[in-house]
Amino acid sequence: MRSIPILYQDEHLVVVNKPSGLLVHRSAIDRHENENAMKIVRDQLGQWVYPFHRLDKSTSGVLVFALDKQSARRMTQSFADKKVIKTYLAVVRGYTREEERIDYPIKERNKMTDQRADKDKPAQEAITEYRRLATVELLHPVGRYETARYSLVQAAPLTGRTHQIRRHMKHIFHPVVNDTTYGDGKHNDFFRKHFNCGRLLLHAREIEFIHPSSGLKLRIQAPMDHAFGALLEALHWDKVVLS
Repeated sequence: MRSIPILYQDEHLVVVNKPSGLLVHRSAIDRHENENAMKIVRDQLGQWVYPFHRLDKSTSGVLVFALDKQSARRMTQSFADKKVIKTYLAVVRGYTREEERIDYPIKERNKMTDQRADKDKPAQEAITEYRRLATVELLHPVGRYETARYSLVQAAPLTGRTHQIRRHMKHIFHPVVNDTTYGDGKHNDFFRKHFNCGRLLLHAREIEFIHPSSGLKLRIQAPMDHAFGALLEALHWDKVVLS
């Protein structure tokens, strides 16, 4: 991969649309991976970039890098102060509620996923809000059911824990489709075979924040990739208004 689509750029920030399957930066989780978004964007721009938030490797969508240390510090503080609004799109198993606030503390998983993880550290506050955008029932037996039901949801994490949306959706028994860690294998297999779609169906669609230098509010959206867009079209969700 030689480049990543740039959604916004100025002298302080660059915002890109990270593809699914790409790490944000080098990680102990995938020591064999030579490519990561930070390296690609650095080479693409010909200058150093500073990461201050992350997306899971399997999650696609809007990702912001700072282009100087001061902007990185200010953006890090904005995230800490919960002044950054992130909105995700997800396809999940089953019919969810119309909307819900999930308040369920999350504990760091293990040292394989976070080098600084402390196995004795208590669970941390984790809150996710979502609203359902659409539902579908497919006349295909999956597991012990004669039909398969799914929901398209728009989710907003109010805290920034590792795998937060994925873990919260599993907690309420509506795992994200094609999540090989927290999902349902039967439904994952169904989507791979029936829709030829194996990527995690979680996309960071939008981010909203105050620019660290100008003080202006920025709201930036990331288009879905072909696989996600084709899947929504196959489920007749492509006309859903995603506001």
